[in-house]
Order: sequence, then C-alpha cells, then structure tokens
Amino acid sequence: MANCSVLGTSYCLNHVPNLAYHYGNTPWVERETAGETDFLKTLRNAMCSHQFACSYAPNGAYIGAMDLSELEAHPKPWVENPMKEPKRFGRYGEIMPEDEFLGLMDLCDVFDLIWLEESFAREVREKLSSHPLMKDHMIQRLEAGHPLDEIQEETSKGALPLYLGDRVVGCCRKGHEIDECLSSYVLLENLACKAGGVLALLHLLDKTGLAPEEVDFVVECSEEACGDMNQRGGGNFAKAVAEICGCVNASGCDVRGFCAGPVNALIVGGSMVAAGARKNVVVLAGGAVPKLYMNSRDHVKKGLPPLEDCLGNFAVLLGPEDGKNPVIRLDALGKHSVGAGASPQAVTTVLVYDPLVKLGLGFLDVDKYAAELHIPEITLPAGAGDPANGNLKMIAALAAMKGQIEKAKMNDFVVERGMPGFAHTQGHIPSGVPFLGHARDWILEGRIKRAMIIGKGSLFLARMTNLSDGASFVLEGASGAGTSSEGLGKEQVKAIILEALEEALSSLRKS
Repeated sequence: MANCSVLGTSYCLNHVPNLAYHYGNTPWVERETAGETDFLKTLRNAMCSHQFACSYAPNGAYIGAMDLSELEAHPKPWVENPMKEPKRFGRYGEIMPEDEFLGLMDLCDVFDLIWLEESFAREVREKLSSHPLMKDHMIQRLEAGHPLDEIQEETSKGALPLYLGDRVVGCCRKGHEIDECLSSYVLLENLACKAGGVLALLHLLDKTGLAPEEVDFVVECSEEACGDMNQRGGGNFAKAVAEICGCVNASGCDVRGFCAGPVNALIVGGSMVAAGARKNVVVLAGGAVPKLYMNSRDHVKKGLPPLEDCLGNFAVLLGPEDGKNPVIRLDALGKHSVGAGASPQAVTTVLVYDPLVKLGLGFLDVDKYAAELHIPEITLPAGAGDPANGNLKMIAALAAMKGQIEKAKMNDFVVERGMPGFAHTQGHIPSGVPFLGHARDWILEGRIKRAMIIGKGSLFLARMTNLSDGASFVLEGASGAGTSSEGLGKEQVKAIILEALEEALSSLRKS
C-alpha cells in the first residue's frame, strides 16, 4: 500500500495575554456573571510578558528553539528557570507578540470586521513590514486605521474592544444584527484562528521552500466553527487561510474531531496523497481564544503565573513518498470505534496495540509515543494530572500485560519512550501532533526509527453523544523508494520498471 511523506512542519505561538484576560472563557464568564472580582484583579496583575513567553522552556521546545532532550534536562520548575536567552524564532516557527498578532488579524480580515485605532495601525504596519515572512501584498491589506472615537462608537453598538494593557487599540465588529454565529465574540474567535493558521502556513512555506502556487489542498483541523445561523459550522477555514497566503491553486476543507481532529486530518490528507488525488497537501490549525486562561483560577489561587496566554497553531506538508522523508503508515491506523469501549485499557488497545499488531510490530519497536502533550505546569495545579506521563504509563501497563516488557521495567519504558509535555492547553493542539516536527527531524538524523502519534477527542462535550474518539498512526523512516516496490505508488513502480528496461536494452545493444 502507498503511504505519504511528511515533507515539513511548522509550529507557532501567538502570545496574547490581553485577549486571554478579556476573552478567554474563564475570565469572560467571571466578568459576565460576577463583575470585576478579586480573581480578575489578581489575574490582571499576574499577566506574563512576551519576553517571559520567549524564555519559557516548553514554548521554546514547541517552536523548535530547544530540542526535547534539552527540555527534559532543563531545570525545573520551568517557570522559575527560564532559558538563558529569550528566543522569538525557532527552527519551526515563532512566538509572535500581541500587537503584531492584532495587526495580522486585521490583515486576514476581508469583511471590515477588525478596526484598528489609527496610531496603533501605523505602529503595527511598521512592525509587520519588517517581519521576514510578510510580503508587500500582505502589508497592503492592513487598514489605515480609525479615530478612537469611531472605535468607541462601534463598541457601544456591540463591537468588542481590543486592548494592549489599558490602551484600546481597536475593536472587532459583529457581522449581523441578530445572528449569534456572526456575533463579535464568535468572529473574534474565528479571525484569531484564521490568523494563527496563516502564520503557521507562512512559516511552513518558508521552511520547505514550497511556492504558494504549488499547494494543492489544505485541510484545517482546529476546534472552531465558522458559519451563520443557517449552517453554524459550515466552514471553510482552510480556503480562507489559503487565500491570504496566495495559494491560488489550492482548494480545501475543514475536519473536526475535538482533540482527535489533527490526527484524523493528517490521515485524511495523507490518504489523498497516497491515492494520487492530491500532490501537496497542507494540514493546519489555528488556536482557540476561549481556551486562553482556561485554568487561570487555579493558577492565581496558588500564586502561579497564568501560563495559558498563547494561541497554538501548526502546519504540516504532506507529499508522495520520496525515499528520503519519513512516512505515515496508512496501512495500519489506530481508531476508536463506536463499540471499542471507553476504559483506558480499551482506548490504549485500539489506538496503540492493534495497529502495531497489524504491522507485525511490538511495543518496543516504537521509539517514541506522543499522545496528550499538555504542559504539566499548566495541568497539575488545576488537578488534571500530567497527561503526557499518564498516557505513557497506560501504554507501558498494556505492554506488560501483553508480556512484551517486564512489570519491573515499566518505569524505564515511560522514561525512554515518552517525553515531557510542551504544548499549550488549546484542546486540539497537544494531541500528539506537536511531536511530529521533532520526530521527523530525529528520524532523518537517525536518532529514532519509529514514532506513534496519538490523538484523543472528547465528543461528549457537544452533548450529542457520550462517546470519546481517537486516532493514531505510525511515523517511520522512508522505505527506500527505488529499491522495493512495497508501499510504492503506481508512478514510482512504473519509473523503476522503465529504468530496468532501459538498462536491459542498453546491455543488449552492447552485446
């Protein structure tokens, strides 16, 4: 069976503490129901700077400014041991500051929903003009700005103000008088998600050298939904992102599955490539504004900095097997079926054990397992444990149950084949996919041979079913296209046959 290659990845963070404070769901609900409480005042005083975000070790690991082995060895607690040098840019992407991100949101707006205050618009134009990835045609999309009194008038009509500290620098207007799906809050969420996807795609094109015109298809897999009152989640973020980035030959669609969405989207995109339906497929996602400061109540209560101030986003380029880049094995995918059961053992069996059996592999044949990679300094104070570590313990327990490791070796398995969580609690972002970039690099460098990416989803949150969801795939080194027909596409097999015939004819001529 044909597979597909992972040709490149990008990972970016948008550091947006003001969006988090005003529009993250936890502080938003607090403000709407109880007013300006002591919790909100404490939260405001505890907000982290962009410099802190750029020196926080898990953020560095996410954008590729730090290797995961370095993160593992980095002194803990991470919040008290910043990186020696703050790094905005890494090998995969960047940590964009809030003022530039607000400008990027305006740049991505095609319905005049974002209004920037005129002096701020001038400031952000200058900053984005010096950004290495912002082309002239993109900068031209920035508006000249509006007087502050016009923005204040819009906010009196239902627009949401945009802040930098105490300064109002713009607003997000509503798109309809009564349509809740086009309310200012929902449109703010959606524009932030779109802008994050745009930034990730720009970095992906830069890292891979792919021209925007060469992108065939985009699959977007965030947790947001755009539509109107007649089709509330109709979409399409994918084409909206592609348009801004100049991908004029691309089409696209959105794939949703809560936290399992990204893995499912990679399977969808990879299957298109393997079938020959598309050549260059990009899978990407922007961040979720409501998830910002989600656990901040527990953080400030315990005197900790509120770390959930970054929107996470990523992009992955998939293409036909090239004999060099790591491949996604599409012939043995993990899936959490309707009748699989919801116990941890049942979930681990169908997502980890079953696909390995199908490939003729054991638990020890996978060098690294990546599941829910939440930053533990975010989840532990909120009573949610350490998901990255907990998932590896469950995999180790199943490996011991199947007789593939000794019970006494379970902890060694967790240490050797797991990794520390390093992704923000953006829902869909942490579920395995942040490791894909590191895994690709490690396989190319010969540090590992094989990794498993695992996504899990909480379908019950939508009140439509009590079921959970999950999907997984194995990433491994290239099979060596040109030396074996196993797993090759039709065109690759044809090329090998033609080459052999040419050699045979050449020998006949010489003889």
